[in-house]
Amino acid sequence: MPDEAAGVPCPACGTLNSPERRFCRRCATALNPAAKPAPLPWWRTVWPLRRRVRASSGRAVRLLVILAVVVALCAGGFLLLPAGRALYEDTRDKLSKPKPVTPVDIKASAEVPGHPATNTTDGVSNEYWGAPAPGTSVTYTFRKPFRLFELLITNGASASPEDYARQARALRLDLEVTTQDGEKHRKELTLSDKPGPQTVPTGISDAKTIRLVLRSAVGLAPGRHLALAEVEFFQRS
Repeated sequence: MPDEAAGVPCPACGTLNSPERRFCRRCATALNPAAKPAPLPWWRTVWPLRRRVRASSGRAVRLLVILAVVVALCAGGFLLLPAGRALYEDTRDKLSKPKPVTPVDIKASAEVPGHPATNTTDGVSNEYWGAPAPGTSVTYTFRKPFRLFELLITNGASASPEDYARQARALRLDLEVTTQDGEKHRKELTLSDKPGPQTVPTGISDAKTIRLVLRSAVGLAPGRHLALAEVEFFQRS
């Protein structure tokens, strides 16, 4: 029988065992137990979330780090939401084609006899709305709110170069868009003094009413009035 005195003492009861034994001959305790792995540092337990966490591996720290990340993401999303939404809508505008929208009601603060404001949406560019003076406005109301993609404005008495300058023109328009919830968006539009349609990008969501105020008149003289031939509204297709 091997010399037990030269063996390894049992970690549980102290009995000497021969070197080839795996369990204590007295209490059956494992003589060479596998070393326990060192606990993971907390930063290795953060991800993936389903990783098993050993004792003393920083479970509390792990939860605090996850909570801090979630709070930071929520705060960042809240702060960046308006800018992110605007970028999203602008991108959709660039990828979409314009689709015409027709107002259901048109009212002007003043009109020259024979030249009503309804002429601005009749699809004919040789008839116009006549306004007596700068500061006159026209308001367009739509059946349902829409994304105002752009405006197409034909200034003057006609799109024809021969008839364009027969009357005075407003080279600046104050645009006021009222949304369905009552929010107002204002923008100053500058037009070139030339015949033909001019495109004005807008990008305003949920437009319900659109008001244009005539400013910066040119060619205004006794017996003449401001002329606006056509206003066309477009939404995303």
